Amino acid sequence: MKFKPDWFLIGMAFAVLLAWLFPDPGAHGGILHPELLTKLGVALIFFWHGVALSFSALKAGTLRWPVHLVVQATTFLFFPVIGLLLLWPLKGWLSPDLRLGFFFLCALPSTVSSSVALTAAARGNVPVAVFNATLSSLIGVFLTPLWIGLELKTSGNTLPLGNVILDLVLWLVLPLIAGQLTRPLLGDWAARHKKFINRLDRGTILLLVYTSFCDSMKWHVWSGHAKSTLLVILVGSVLLFFIVMWTVNLVCNALHFPTEDRIAAVFCGSKKTLASGVPMARLIFAGHPAIGLILLPIMIYHPLQLIICSALANRWARRTLKPAPRTTT
Repeated sequence: MKFKPDWFLIGMAFAVLLAWLFPDPGAHGGILHPELLTKLGVALIFFWHGVALSFSALKAGTLRWPVHLVVQATTFLFFPVIGLLLLWPLKGWLSPDLRLGFFFLCALPSTVSSSVALTAAARGNVPVAVFNATLSSLIGVFLTPLWIGLELKTSGNTLPLGNVILDLVLWLVLPLIAGQLTRPLLGDWAARHKKFINRLDRGTILLLVYTSFCDSMKWHVWSGHAKSTLLVILVGSVLLFFIVMWTVNLVCNALHFPTEDRIAAVFCGSKKTLASGVPMARLIFAGHPAIGLILLPIMIYHPLQLIICSALANRWARRTLKPAPRTTT
């Protein structure tokens, strides 16, 4: 069999290399303005998903409550518990600030754009991913600071609910609604150009990888600490990811979820958001002198999860799909 290079995996490696060589353009405040460019890319993805998805399909995804329960319980219960168990033997390896940062990573909500984009690229249940990614962001506004408050044995740390909800509505809900409203005009075109929409999803993932590594390089999170400390965080992040992914797979198989639902559950349940994590950290830990150390674990975990999940999406996308049963509407 003739070997065919995968442009997407090559693009992942190139994005990392590009961020290492030229971090300034893609870092926060750079000339590419990634804080706006990424949001525009997310809005475009959700617009085309709104065009491509029928209302009945979105409703079907919304009603898949067993999948939603698995994803949200994994994100906000299983993740923090596993984080505490992993941190217990690492007390002698990590400083208190780094341990707090690692737990902060475990308490964060799931990603939005990349979870949906990866689910679509892997031919998973996109409506389920859309619903869970949105729900996770909203729940995280309350549960993330609650978990951190319990860990610090303090209270009173709050988040500006209005700004968070407004951001979600502006860049996710409104584009999805706009796509639904224009579906009668653009639905047939979207059906004929699925490959283009798929490439758009993957292109956005590459953008997220590039900007994530740009911030890492710009903020010097890879230097200034002992190599052993960075190695412990890296190993802990990999271990955390695979424990969660393996557990979600087991639960999905035990509950006999279809493959498409399992893909959505794995991507939504195993991923943590950097885009919401940074502003959350600046509010929860306002004035903390070691906020850079607190952010270090999520800065390492975020690009790591994108690389692993992108490879999984590429693998699952090549599977043979069973013919879907006919339904009457």
